[in-house]
Amino acid sequence: MRVAFLTGIWPPDVGGPATHGPDFARFLTGRGHQVEVVTMADGALSDRPVPVHAVDRGDPFVIRYTRVAYTGTRLARNADVVYATATYAAAAAASTFARSPLVAKLVSDPAYERARRYGFFAGSLEEFQLAHGAKIDGLKGLRTLSLRKARRLVVPSRYLAGIATGWGLDEARVEVLVNPAPPPVDVAAEALAPGTFVFVGRLTEQKALPVLLRALEDVEGALLEIVGDGPERAALERQASAPALAGRVRFTGPLPRDQVLRHLAGARAAVLPSAWENLPHAVVEALAVGTPVVATAVGGVPEVVTDGLNGLLVPPLDAAALAAAMGRMLTDDALRDRLAAETKPSVAAIGRDAIYERLEAILADVAGS
Repeated sequence: MRVAFLTGIWPPDVGGPATHGPDFARFLTGRGHQVEVVTMADGALSDRPVPVHAVDRGDPFVIRYTRVAYTGTRLARNADVVYATATYAAAAAASTFARSPLVAKLVSDPAYERARRYGFFAGSLEEFQLAHGAKIDGLKGLRTLSLRKARRLVVPSRYLAGIATGWGLDEARVEVLVNPAPPPVDVAAEALAPGTFVFVGRLTEQKALPVLLRALEDVEGALLEIVGDGPERAALERQASAPALAGRVRFTGPLPRDQVLRHLAGARAAVLPSAWENLPHAVVEALAVGTPVVATAVGGVPEVVTDGLNGLLVPPLDAAALAAAMGRMLTDDALRDRLAAETKPSVAAIGRDAIYERLEAILADVAGS
């Protein structure tokens, strides 16, 4: 099977799709398939298990998106199937012009993400589904038109599947396939200072990291390591320089995945303060290496983190509740040990091979249809 793979980010970018891209590409090539990728990048790519074509992210949007669509079309002409984890309009165009069927992995509501980015909307994801206006309706229309081109739509959570089917998409084409966990085996833990919490992800508004930093001020003895990069980093570094946080927050920048897993394994707990989410890879990875999670109960997070079983859940944007949960995780050894004991069993059924074999079967089914 020949696969043309379109994605918005790729290592050294940080984020779930950047983790998934090279990992799934390696899996497919290991199974004898041919994979070629088109993505966007700010500079040199750090992981090329397959041929990867990078469009300069610094170009104006219209130019770079057109280049993604053009390159995607060229790849799709020699492919049996197009697989997209972002850039859905470009993928739909490539699929149409090349007459190659499309499978899309939906990781968010792209209309909502753009509306937030452009300042058209400031409410929650759920509120956005009921919102209207010329600009909002235009973004929603483009999103839905693009996704209707997909023969199959894969979503990582029941939460997002419920939202997506509300867009008028064919429910029969939508399948929930969670983000895979790395093998639940012992990982050589990074030697972090006692009491260190670890956040992994893109430093964006969605992750609500200012709330985490405010919470950290009230958790005596707690330290924080922030693994990743993104547009909010400079502002976060300024906030972390406040006297109450001096010397307590470390920004590592992006790290290779094996190092990310080691840092998660060495943490007192992983922490995810997101304002909205689908089902983040970092949460699944933390559980797979035996580290409990403190997270906000948003999106698909409660589908993998059960409050009081393998982690602690708090309301979003509530610094006091987050601080209280982090304090419990820091000071109550019996609680932390009990939660840690349930982490690996909680993700044992969603291992990499099982999830990727199902995704491979979906691609093959669509390619042969």
